[in-house]
Amino acid sequence: MMSTPHVPSSPSAASGSAADAEPAAAAAGTTAGSVASAFLTGAAGALPSRTVAVLEAIKHAILAGELKPGQALVETDLAEVLGVSKTPVREALKTLAGAGLVSMSPYKGAVVRVVDDVQARHVYDARLLIEPEALARAVARGHGWHPAHAALARADRAADQAERSLANRDFHRELYAGCGNPLLITMLDDLRDQTALVSAVAWRHEPDRLLQGATPSWEHEAAEHRAVLRAAQDGDAERAAGLLRNHITSFVSRNFPEPQEPLENQHR
Repeated sequence: MMSTPHVPSSPSAASGSAADAEPAAAAAGTTAGSVASAFLTGAAGALPSRTVAVLEAIKHAILAGELKPGQALVETDLAEVLGVSKTPVREALKTLAGAGLVSMSPYKGAVVRVVDDVQARHVYDARLLIEPEALARAVARGHGWHPAHAALARADRAADQAERSLANRDFHRELYAGCGNPLLITMLDDLRDQTALVSAVAWRHEPDRLLQGATPSWEHEAAEHRAVLRAAQDGDAERAAGLLRNHITSFVSRNFPEPQEPLENQHR
């Protein structure tokens, strides 16, 4: 049987029945810890509660590394572990595929998405073009920053990399949520889940870097987050946007650097 989220199993309920809700909610609560916000707020809000709970559990397992990139996500196995029927699992996997965390094909079924360096750079390049401008606009509009502080505090006390990734995800949303342009917000929301997956992949390489005496990547990011937030609170839109640009580019340069052209090619 496939490796699945570490959640307590319970007898499967009939498909579509109300009995699915309680086991799935308990499973998601065990797996997702203190993460209270629904994943993909807009899409998840339209889903049955049991599907949202299953979605949260699978998402957390992906970001925590319990479900590895390229690993098959078998509906029957996930349904058994989560104590639900296959229906909410199937719907959750479809939503996760739309978010970019799961890949689906008619031949191989659903698998955890594999993130390569090129894809990671593309995701962060798109953010670099949009997010600093959205932050500058939020600062100019006098957006409140209490939720951003709360997200930073959650990241500091996170029990694992999945919780830290989700808290960071919420922090970045608070930076652009007050920009005043719903289209910009939607575009950045669509990138948030792929960003969380990229971060989780990068943090899995931390043991190798730490053995070489490097500072953990998440500590770099936390310090940069605090600097961005201080500038935003001070009302300095230009400085806040500049710090955010540096934050995005430094993460990519540390974790997904461009390949170096061979020296012999550089002299041609």
